[in-house]
Amino acid sequence: MAKKISKRLANIVDALPIKNGMRILEIGCGPGVAAREIASRIDNGYILAIDRSEKAIRQAIETSQHEITSGLLAFRQVAIENFDLINKEKRFDLAFAVRVGALDGRHPEIEKTALVKIAKALTKNGKLFIDGGNPIKEISLEPYRYH
Repeated sequence: MAKKISKRLANIVDALPIKNGMRILEIGCGPGVAAREIASRIDNGYILAIDRSEKAIRQAIETSQHEITSGLLAFRQVAIENFDLINKEKRFDLAFAVRVGALDGRHPEIEKTALVKIAKALTKNGKLFIDGGNPIKEISLEPYRYH
């Protein structure tokens, strides 16, 4: 059974500038609650949700079979500082992260590497949002786009 979305997470998803047909990268997806919520809201789009935790990815896959089968959602176990597009994967239009230590100041030693990886995974107009605003804030990727 899929987990119900919390009010805080619903507010974050509501605030994301999501449009039909977008390719979205969720960083630090945990059990996949936000990714499933986005999948239920977009048509003709695609969400790749990543997390460093094998347990979180296993749980997300178990509770997201409908969305995975429909082709809207995929999960990958990888830390953002090690993330790369694979197999000629198309770039993403938007990335977001909620409570991700590499992006919220808890792990400053990997922040630059993580931002470079995100910039490489997004289209040239792609945007990154993290929690901590009201309820989200955009992080500029301009300093990281050409590494």
